[in-house]
Amino acid sequence: MSRWRETKQGRVKSKKEKPKKIPSYKISPIINRIKAFIIDSFMIFMPLVYFSFYVIAGNREEFSQNLLVGWLWILIPHFIITLSFWYLKGQTPGYKAHNMVLVDNDLKRPSLSKLIIRYFSFALSLIMFAGLLLAFIRKDKKTLHDLLSLTMPIDEK
Repeated sequence: MSRWRETKQGRVKSKKEKPKKIPSYKISPIINRIKAFIIDSFMIFMPLVYFSFYVIAGNREEFSQNLLVGWLWILIPHFIITLSFWYLKGQTPGYKAHNMVLVDNDLKRPSLSKLIIRYFSFALSLIMFAGLLLAFIRKDKKTLHDLLSLTMPIDEK
């Protein structure tokens, strides 16, 4: 009997390896990430700006006289709050509103160092703007801060 016939009838096992099972996930759509950013801006950033302008500095004119100190009053708490949300829950209020969760490339909870890199590289992406446009060019829809920090927002399901 031929080898082909034995293989066809199931007597001889095929030597082909089974393909590895890739974990299924769906990276969050760009529009949802933009909406989450807007929600986070209004829920985290704007209250800090208001508090710094009118409570700490007294008014906008005094704030403008000490811009460096004023921005530190905004950015340091923003860094701590955002990092806390990412580290403890894996999502900010905007991510929660759109059922997204932040994971690393292995689909696990990101380390603190990856989250710090993500925070500062997101600021770099905002300044350069080209870092954000990468999501429209790349097939996997990742931005510069996703690539640099080895993290990504995925749909929570």
